[in-house]
Amino acid sequence: MKLFTSILFVCAALTASFAQQQGKSQEIIYVGTYSDRGSEGIYVFQFDRSKGALKQLQTVEDGKNPNFLAVHPQGKYLYAVYGEGSSEAYKKGSVAAYQVDPATGKLTLLNEQSSNGQGPCHVSVDPKGRFAYVSNYGSGSLAVYPIQQDGSLGKASDVVQHKGSSVNPDRQKEPHMHSIIPAKNGKFIYASDLGMDKVMVYAVDQKTGKLSAASHADNTPGAGPRHFALHPNGKFAFSLEELSSTINAFKVDKATGALTPLERVPMLPKDFEGKNSAADIHVSPDGKFLYASNRGHDSLVIYAVDPATGKLTLVGFEKTHGAHPRNFYIDKKGEYLFVANRDDDNVVEFRRDQASGKLTYVREVKVPMAVCIKQLSLK
Repeated sequence: MKLFTSILFVCAALTASFAQQQGKSQEIIYVGTYSDRGSEGIYVFQFDRSKGALKQLQTVEDGKNPNFLAVHPQGKYLYAVYGEGSSEAYKKGSVAAYQVDPATGKLTLLNEQSSNGQGPCHVSVDPKGRFAYVSNYGSGSLAVYPIQQDGSLGKASDVVQHKGSSVNPDRQKEPHMHSIIPAKNGKFIYASDLGMDKVMVYAVDQKTGKLSAASHADNTPGAGPRHFALHPNGKFAFSLEELSSTINAFKVDKATGALTPLERVPMLPKDFEGKNSAADIHVSPDGKFLYASNRGHDSLVIYAVDPATGKLTLVGFEKTHGAHPRNFYIDKKGEYLFVANRDDDNVVEFRRDQASGKLTYVREVKVPMAVCIKQLSLK
């Protein structure tokens, strides 16, 4: 009887283990690139969390320079901006929609639309999955695209052309739209224009996707706002300033989207004397730490965030094990951080200490001209 009971117990344990493995979600890492030095477009990797390992599954190329990516909140679709699209009609730039295979994470092209401007460099998706937002650096414009039921993109529902300049004669003679970050409720977007030294706040018509100017935040003249990060609690926001290598912190009015300045902090060590340009910025999922990348110093600066005041305290710097870290990504569980080092053709993986915010190098994989990283968990 005891033997029979033991056999039943072992069988039950094995069945439970098998069920758990079967129900385990598969994690996918997508990497956008510039089309040079042997790059094959968008790279698709399977991520093994237990081992921290990356296994390449696919590459996709439907034009040149698929340099920035965004994943739909439902996880069914991915969007990419191409510096040059798949045909002459999209020569100046396009945005492409992809179906994500629910079993493997592999991509299949759905459709493509003109970016309605030159030099598209950023794409983001409305938190409710209704619209895609494209930033055109070259022409200083932004465009809104309705997302159809099948994940494809409709014709642009709105295109806004910025006008203005600032004090840097080489980089700010004209507007240069660099990124759009939607508010958590989708009612506002934050549009960082490096050329105008402004973060524009637009209200989004929830049905049509039409934009209306709500307010703006002026960055220090010559600072050059590039990327923007919202704190998970929605109370604070952080503007990364490319030209001055600084972070401008703001308090956010959730009702109006307006930004009120809190403080401005440096991204570089006091003794650094070389050339640098800031690139990307993200807040950890738990809201406790802020990370931003330096190109030149080739590092991530790490700040602790006071959740009550939004104030920043320097934790330190972590070298990125590669040159020109243009973009990075903190995984959704906050356990890993991945950096795309464009000039050394690699994606570098770090394990993140969630108590201290500090990073430990794990490994790297070769990806020619890597410039953007996104993650998706398949159910």
